[in-house]
Amino acid sequence: MSRFPLSVQPLEEGALVDSGLELLTEAQCLELLGSAGLGRIGVSMAALPAIFPVNYCVHQGSIFFRTAEGTKLHAAAHRAVIAFEVDDADPVEHSGWSVLVIGRSEPVAEVAGGEGSGPLPVRAWAPGQRDHLVRINIDMISGRRIRRDSEPD
Repeated sequence: MSRFPLSVQPLEEGALVDSGLELLTEAQCLELLGSAGLGRIGVSMAALPAIFPVNYCVHQGSIFFRTAEGTKLHAAAHRAVIAFEVDDADPVEHSGWSVLVIGRSEPVAEVAGGEGSGPLPVRAWAPGQRDHLVRINIDMISGRRIRRDSEPD
């Protein structure tokens, strides 16, 4: 499984890709991905991009979120290739990071969160019935961080 987009060659940890942008390693990306809890999924609707916020959890190397009937579930039912993005930014310090995942989505039955721990700890923040659990299998992952030791141009 490729963890980097075809246009990006894996570099050493901390390598700068462009004046102050640090390319994150796969391990760093996975750690940041697991730390956020709120991200955006990008799907195609009639050949046009559509972005939706979702709260999520990472479990056994996949991303999980809950949804209702609609666009996200339709994409999952057709095992669509989707983009998933999570980031964090500090507007005061002008710092931040971004992780991008590309993978196929699919609806799944309830998944146990761990040894007898019950269902996954992900619940939709939005009100209403969001009974469908969707998994995003990570096919590619990449990330960047703005380096604080670099001055903006």
